[in-house]
Amino acid sequence: MSQKSHTFEDALDLELGGSLSTPHVNYTTYGELNASRDNVIWACHALTANSEVGDWWNALFGEGELFDPTKYFIICANNLGSPYGTSSPKTINPTTGEGYRHEFPAYTIRDTAALHLRLLDHLNIASIHCLIGGSCGGNIAQEMAISLGDRVKSMRIMCCSAQESPWVISIHESQRIAMHADLTFKGNEPTAGQEGLRGARAFALPFYRSHASFAIRQSEDDLEKVSDFKAASYVRYQGQKFVDRYDPFCYYHQLNALDTHNVGRGRGSIEQALYMIKADTQVIGFSSDLLIPTSEQHRLASLIPGASYVEIETQFGHDAFLIETDALREVLVM
Repeated sequence: MSQKSHTFEDALDLELGGSLSTPHVNYTTYGELNASRDNVIWACHALTANSEVGDWWNALFGEGELFDPTKYFIICANNLGSPYGTSSPKTINPTTGEGYRHEFPAYTIRDTAALHLRLLDHLNIASIHCLIGGSCGGNIAQEMAISLGDRVKSMRIMCCSAQESPWVISIHESQRIAMHADLTFKGNEPTAGQEGLRGARAFALPFYRSHASFAIRQSEDDLEKVSDFKAASYVRYQGQKFVDRYDPFCYYHQLNALDTHNVGRGRGSIEQALYMIKADTQVIGFSSDLLIPTSEQHRLASLIPGASYVEIETQFGHDAFLIETDALREVLVM
């Protein structure tokens, strides 16, 4: 594993009108690039993950696994807005000498894809053998595949959609309301926005899982219990755990960016946009996904030329793409 970074000299003009004067990207690589520079596995990470795909998806990425660094050159870049090193609200604004925070320019999922495409060209990579991503990473992968055409040989995407749905946007807006309810969110102190972030994450957590998964892991054994429930403790714990590792301003901007996801924007229609994908595509859905239901996966598979669809039965909802790795190994076609 090698952690790297690159700062581009040319500004990144953003889709919504702003720009980043010297955009920066952190990325992690595994393995070696072959002589033809075409043994590349490009992994797009989910919303709050990082570039160390060998850690959080280690059942798929690692020696002896499906994506083996002894065979492939694996790249995962931190998304735009991520607090893990790529240009984000945590980045120092060269104009003020302080972190951007609220002043970070508005950006889209397509802008994240554009930054990754710059990195691809910087590394002088001829083609991508397999482009893979789940959730937000699947959205980014679609944008990259549309832009790269036949330079992407295969694509494997899961838990994603062609356009962010009203259902998901409403969840994001509820999270933003929780963040704005924290009066420190507008301040500049080091702990600004943390209480709101805790609430926003706790609110969203059930949507990433399922009724059945909570029943399995958070049910009470004591028939007389009337307070301090396991489920309540669990979401409090997860909210605090998120605060300990994440930046409130990055999360807020990332939610905004997710809402912009629509591959059809500026391309005539979603149908026309997905028709531009040339990669051999496999779309994977998870039966209990509340956030991005399987109907969205079916739509992708029906509109991407030649795409196939497979569904994994699970009780673990949207996050199953990180949990049901044994099932993923069985269905992923390479």
